[in-house]
Amino acid sequence: MNFTVFTLFPEFFSGPLTTSLLGKAADGGLVNVSLVNFRDFAEGRHKTVDEPPYGGGPGMVLKPEPIVAAFEAHPPAPGGIRIFLTPWGQPLNHALVEDLADKPDIHILCGRYEGVDERVVDGWIDLCVSIGDFVLSGGEPAAACLIDAVSRFVPGVLGEPDSLVVESFSDGLLEGPQYTRPAEFRGRVVPDVLLGGNHQAIADWRRQQALHRTQTVRPDLLDDDAG
Repeated sequence: MNFTVFTLFPEFFSGPLTTSLLGKAADGGLVNVSLVNFRDFAEGRHKTVDEPPYGGGPGMVLKPEPIVAAFEAHPPAPGGIRIFLTPWGQPLNHALVEDLADKPDIHILCGRYEGVDERVVDGWIDLCVSIGDFVLSGGEPAAACLIDAVSRFVPGVLGEPDSLVVESFSDGLLEGPQYTRPAEFRGRVVPDVLLGGNHQAIADWRRQQALHRTQTVRPDLLDDDAG
């Protein structure tokens, strides 16, 4: 799986991309992330990448020229996709992550300031994606989230492939509570059903717990057939 991130702050990714599962996946050649600073494609002595918005208003808007020049210098492979991260994009959910995991090459544009010139979106972006109903200072944290979520579906990245099957959202529900040793901690005990060895009873209990948590925390995830 190949990712290319277009960003003004490539140094942001030195931590997220080199630790834990992503770091191991990169070392093993399972996931490759290239970082492109589109300021390098800006013209002029000052390498200007932003300008005040037409029509007035606060902040600055990223210019189209350096971004498109960076895109043209780094085109996605056949079957790849170019994504812009923005609060008004399609919500990033489990189904979309699975769809993106089928792409051989994912290019991600990280916005800054008041956003990018809309002509970039209209002419060069295949999909706009949002990681939630809030605003970040830039697209870099969102890009790290997207890369992490999609990389988990790359064969070999997870030590236990079955983890994908029982995680939150894999069946439309949030994952229920998990317990490990010791069986009692400061007066709080592990539910008896998990200690009894009856696998069907454990599966039924986990299903009910997942339904309960989803109904309590995210009832919007439940449809008429849940239960």
